Amino acid sequence: MAIRYRHEWKHVLNYEDLLILRQRLRAVMESDPHAVDGRYEIRSLYFDTPEDKALREKIDGVNMREKFRIRLYNRDPSVIHLEKKSKRNGLGTKYSADLTAEEAQKIVDGDIDWMLFSERPLVQELYCKMRYQGLRPKTIVDYTREPFIYRPGNVRATLDYDIRTGLDCTRLLDPQAVTIPAGDAPILLEVKWDEYLPSIIRDVVSVADRRVGSFSKYAQSRIYG
Repeated sequence: MAIRYRHEWKHVLNYEDLLILRQRLRAVMESDPHAVDGRYEIRSLYFDTPEDKALREKIDGVNMREKFRIRLYNRDPSVIHLEKKSKRNGLGTKYSADLTAEEAQKIVDGDIDWMLFSERPLVQELYCKMRYQGLRPKTIVDYTREPFIYRPGNVRATLDYDIRTGLDCTRLLDPQAVTIPAGDAPILLEVKWDEYLPSIIRDVVSVADRRVGSFSKYAQSRIYG
């Protein structure tokens, strides 16, 4: 099966931009059917090595890099995803596997031997990298997302804000786990598409004086160490 890489734009916004883009996107795109009142809360647990390989590669702009995370929505443990995001030549792809709450907690606790015998290749891959590269849960990151979709071109646009860091907290499933604002974290617009970006979407997401740039929620969450 061929790897499908997707194009991705990121724009750092201010609050005024958010208000403008929210109205534009609502006028042209559909709200993601999984959203509740147009949004949902995301909590991700990111992994890194003792040498902070994922963080360093992002900061240094390494052309080929990857990162692992476990993600859940609206603090609901009934749907949990293990994800690997890979970047190559500015294009991105994502691999995903479902986890149960029990499996996710075992990974957090360092109980990983069972992963080697999983029938999910991504779980086995994470096991190998935890075992032989020292990859470990590093921190949780919380934020709010407003997601939109546009079927021609398989376009997805998201508005992300209120980015919060757990510092070194890894208690993914603990609803009482405290997160704090990740410094002066911006509002972020992300646009992803396959082969082409329809001109109507290109026009909608254009904001004066805002250029396509690079931003990492994980890197932002590590500003305190």
